[in-house]
Amino acid sequence: MAEAARTNSPPATRSPSARSSSTRSPSARSSSARSDPTDTARSHVSSTGPALVRSEPLHLDISKIGVHVPLGRLGLNTDGTVQVPPVERPEQAGWYSRGVTPGERGAAVILGHVDGGGRRGVFYDLGRMRGGDTISVGRADGSVATFVVESVESVAKSSFPSQRVYGPLDHAGLRLVTCGGAFDQQRGHYTNNVIVYARLA
Repeated sequence: MAEAARTNSPPATRSPSARSSSTRSPSARSSSARSDPTDTARSHVSSTGPALVRSEPLHLDISKIGVHVPLGRLGLNTDGTVQVPPVERPEQAGWYSRGVTPGERGAAVILGHVDGGGRRGVFYDLGRMRGGDTISVGRADGSVATFVVESVESVAKSSFPSQRVYGPLDHAGLRLVTCGGAFDQQRGHYTNNVIVYARLA
Protein backbone atom coordinates (compact mmCIF):
# COMPACT_ATOMS: atom_id res chain seq x y z
CA MET A 1 0.00 0.00 0.00
CA ALA A 2 1.39 3.40 -0.94
CA GLU A 3 -0.72 5.41 1.40
CA ALA A 4 2.07 7.65 2.49
CA ALA A 5 2.48 8.94 -1.01
CA ARG A 6 -1.17 9.69 -1.50
CA THR A 7 -2.42 13.16 -2.06
CA ASN A 8 -5.44 12.78 0.13
CA SER A 9 -6.62 16.28 0.30
CA PRO A 10 -10.21 17.11 -0.11
CA PRO A 11 -10.78 19.23 -3.08
CA ALA A 12 -8.89 22.28 -3.55
CA THR A 13 -11.24 24.92 -4.55
CA ARG A 14 -10.68 28.29 -5.84
CA SER A 15 -13.27 30.43 -4.49
CA PRO A 16 -16.39 29.25 -5.39
CA SER A 17 -14.40 26.27 -6.26
CA ALA A 18 -11.28 24.86 -4.99
CA ARG A 19 -9.45 22.83 -7.35
CA SER A 20 -10.90 19.57 -7.08
CA SER A 21 -8.41 17.98 -9.16
CA SER A 22 -10.20 19.56 -11.89
CA THR A 23 -13.02 21.76 -10.96
CA ARG A 24 -12.95 25.41 -10.35
CA SER A 25 -14.82 25.89 -7.24
CA PRO A 26 -13.76 25.70 -3.72
CA SER A 27 -13.65 22.34 -2.24
CA ALA A 28 -10.86 21.20 -0.21
CA ARG A 29 -8.58 21.04 -2.91
CA SER A 30 -10.84 19.86 -5.32
CA SER A 31 -12.15 22.84 -6.86
CA SER A 32 -10.62 25.16 -9.10
CA ALA A 33 -12.34 28.35 -9.78
CA ARG A 34 -10.67 31.66 -9.44
CA SER A 35 -13.23 33.51 -7.49
CA ASP A 36 -13.41 33.76 -3.79
CA PRO A 37 -16.08 31.35 -2.62
CA THR A 38 -16.89 33.82 0.05
CA ASP A 39 -18.37 36.27 -2.40
CA THR A 40 -20.84 33.67 -3.56
CA ALA A 41 -21.66 32.29 -0.16
CA ARG A 42 -22.51 35.70 1.21
CA SER A 43 -24.75 36.82 -1.61
CA HIS A 44 -28.04 38.30 -0.50
CA VAL A 45 -30.86 35.78 -0.43
CA SER A 46 -34.11 35.65 1.50
CA SER A 47 -33.64 33.86 4.80
CA THR A 48 -35.42 30.93 6.39
CA GLY A 49 -34.77 28.88 9.51
CA PRO A 50 -32.65 29.58 12.59
CA ALA A 51 -29.26 31.27 12.35
CA LEU A 52 -26.56 32.49 14.74
CA VAL A 53 -24.31 35.53 14.75
CA ARG A 54 -20.74 35.17 13.48
CA SER A 55 -18.40 33.39 15.90
CA GLU A 56 -15.29 31.41 15.01
CA PRO A 57 -15.62 27.61 15.26
CA LEU A 58 -13.24 25.93 17.70
CA HIS A 59 -14.24 22.27 17.92
CA LEU A 60 -15.98 19.63 15.78
CA ASP A 61 -17.90 16.67 17.24
CA ILE A 62 -19.50 13.89 15.20
CA SER A 63 -20.44 11.05 17.54
CA LYS A 64 -21.61 8.77 14.70
CA ILE A 65 -18.05 8.38 13.40
CA GLY A 66 -16.07 9.14 16.56
CA VAL A 67 -14.77 12.56 15.53
CA HIS A 68 -13.92 14.98 18.37
CA VAL A 69 -11.26 17.42 17.20
CA PRO A 70 -10.25 21.09 17.42
CA LEU A 71 -10.70 23.10 14.23
CA GLY A 72 -7.97 25.06 12.48
CA ARG A 73 -8.38 27.95 10.03
CA LEU A 74 -7.98 27.49 6.28
CA GLY A 75 -7.71 30.21 3.66
CA LEU A 76 -6.65 30.31 0.02
CA ASN A 77 -3.41 29.19 -1.60
CA THR A 78 -1.54 31.61 -3.87
CA ASP A 79 -3.14 29.93 -6.91
CA GLY A 80 -6.61 30.66 -5.55
CA THR A 81 -7.40 27.11 -4.42
CA VAL A 82 -8.75 26.44 -0.94
CA GLN A 83 -6.17 25.27 1.57
CA VAL A 84 -6.43 21.88 3.28
CA PRO A 85 -4.91 20.64 6.55
CA PRO A 86 -1.33 19.32 6.19
CA VAL A 87 -1.41 15.75 4.81
CA GLU A 88 1.19 14.72 7.39
CA ARG A 89 -1.41 15.57 10.06
CA PRO A 90 -4.44 13.65 8.73
CA GLU A 91 -6.17 13.83 12.10
CA GLN A 92 -6.71 17.58 11.70
CA ALA A 93 -9.81 19.31 10.29
CA GLY A 94 -10.08 22.91 9.20
CA TRP A 95 -12.77 25.53 8.59
CA TYR A 96 -12.68 27.66 5.44
CA SER A 97 -12.31 31.02 7.19
CA ARG A 98 -13.14 33.21 4.19
CA GLY A 99 -16.70 31.92 4.30
CA VAL A 100 -19.41 32.10 6.96
CA THR A 101 -18.91 30.56 10.39
CA PRO A 102 -20.91 27.41 11.26
CA GLY A 103 -24.31 28.60 12.45
CA GLU A 104 -24.39 31.79 10.38
CA ARG A 105 -26.75 31.99 7.43
CA GLY A 106 -24.93 30.57 4.42
CA ALA A 107 -22.71 27.58 3.65
CA ALA A 108 -19.93 26.99 6.20
CA VAL A 109 -17.31 24.52 4.95
CA ILE A 110 -15.06 22.18 6.94
CA LEU A 111 -12.35 20.12 5.22
CA GLY A 112 -10.38 17.09 6.32
CA HIS A 113 -8.37 14.14 4.98
CA VAL A 114 -9.57 10.57 4.57
CA ASP A 115 -6.05 9.29 5.32
CA GLY A 116 -2.41 10.26 5.12
CA GLY A 117 1.01 8.88 5.94
CA GLY A 118 -0.40 5.38 6.29
CA ARG A 119 -2.89 6.53 8.93
CA ARG A 120 -6.64 7.07 8.96
CA GLY A 121 -7.68 10.67 8.62
CA VAL A 122 -10.24 12.62 10.61
CA PHE A 123 -12.87 12.00 7.90
CA TYR A 124 -11.99 8.37 7.20
CA ASP A 125 -15.58 7.30 7.97
CA LEU A 126 -17.35 10.37 6.60
CA GLY A 127 -19.08 8.23 3.97
CA ARG A 128 -20.92 6.40 6.76
CA MET A 129 -22.91 9.49 7.64
CA ARG A 130 -26.63 9.35 6.83
CA GLY A 131 -29.59 11.70 6.80
CA GLY A 132 -30.68 12.53 10.36
CA ASP A 133 -27.21 12.15 11.91
CA THR A 134 -26.02 15.13 13.95
CA ILE A 135 -22.88 17.27 13.86
CA SER A 136 -21.91 19.74 16.60
CA VAL A 137 -19.56 22.69 16.30
CA GLY A 138 -18.32 24.46 19.43
CA ARG A 139 -17.89 28.22 18.85
CA ALA A 140 -15.74 30.95 20.38
CA ASP A 141 -18.74 32.69 21.94
CA GLY A 142 -19.47 29.59 24.02
CA SER A 143 -22.41 28.42 21.93
CA VAL A 144 -22.71 25.07 20.17
CA ALA A 145 -24.18 24.93 16.67
CA THR A 146 -25.91 21.59 16.09
CA PHE A 147 -26.58 20.48 12.53
CA VAL A 148 -28.69 17.66 11.12
CA VAL A 149 -27.41 15.84 8.04
CA GLU A 150 -29.67 16.23 5.02
CA SER A 151 -27.69 14.22 2.46
CA VAL A 152 -24.34 12.62 1.66
CA GLU A 153 -22.85 12.19 -1.79
CA SER A 154 -19.72 10.91 -3.50
CA VAL A 155 -18.89 12.79 -6.69
CA ALA A 156 -16.06 12.68 -9.21
CA LYS A 157 -13.52 15.43 -8.56
CA SER A 158 -13.93 16.47 -12.17
CA SER A 159 -17.59 17.22 -11.43
CA PHE A 160 -17.18 18.86 -8.03
CA PRO A 161 -20.44 20.75 -7.22
CA SER A 162 -18.85 24.05 -6.26
CA GLN A 163 -22.07 26.02 -6.35
CA ARG A 164 -23.85 23.57 -4.07
CA VAL A 165 -20.95 23.46 -1.63
CA TYR A 166 -19.97 27.13 -1.58
CA GLY A 167 -22.99 28.87 -3.08
CA PRO A 168 -25.49 31.10 -1.23
CA LEU A 169 -28.14 29.57 1.04
CA ASP A 170 -31.32 30.93 2.58
CA HIS A 171 -30.50 29.09 5.83
CA ALA A 172 -27.53 28.15 8.04
CA GLY A 173 -25.84 25.18 6.39
CA LEU A 174 -22.69 23.14 6.86
CA ARG A 175 -20.65 21.13 4.36
CA LEU A 176 -18.01 18.56 5.31
CA VAL A 177 -15.64 17.59 2.50
CA THR A 178 -13.02 14.86 2.09
CA CYS A 179 -11.64 12.52 -0.58
CA GLY A 180 -13.25 9.24 -1.59
CA GLY A 181 -13.65 6.71 -4.35
CA ALA A 182 -10.71 4.73 -5.68
CA PHE A 183 -7.12 5.84 -5.26
CA ASP A 184 -5.53 6.63 -8.62
CA GLN A 185 -1.94 5.43 -8.27
CA GLN A 186 -0.90 7.12 -11.49
CA ARG A 187 -2.20 10.55 -10.55
CA GLY A 188 -1.51 10.20 -6.85
CA HIS A 189 -4.95 11.16 -5.56
CA TYR A 190 -8.47 9.84 -5.01
CA THR A 191 -10.96 10.00 -7.84
CA ASN A 192 -13.91 11.34 -5.84
CA ASN A 193 -14.96 13.67 -3.05
CA VAL A 194 -17.36 12.69 -0.28
CA ILE A 195 -19.55 15.62 0.75
CA VAL A 196 -21.95 15.84 3.69
CA TYR A 197 -24.68 18.49 3.54
CA ALA A 198 -26.26 19.53 6.85
CA ARG A 199 -28.61 22.20 8.18
CA LEU A 200 -28.69 24.03 11.53
CA ALA A 201 -31.22 22.36 13.82
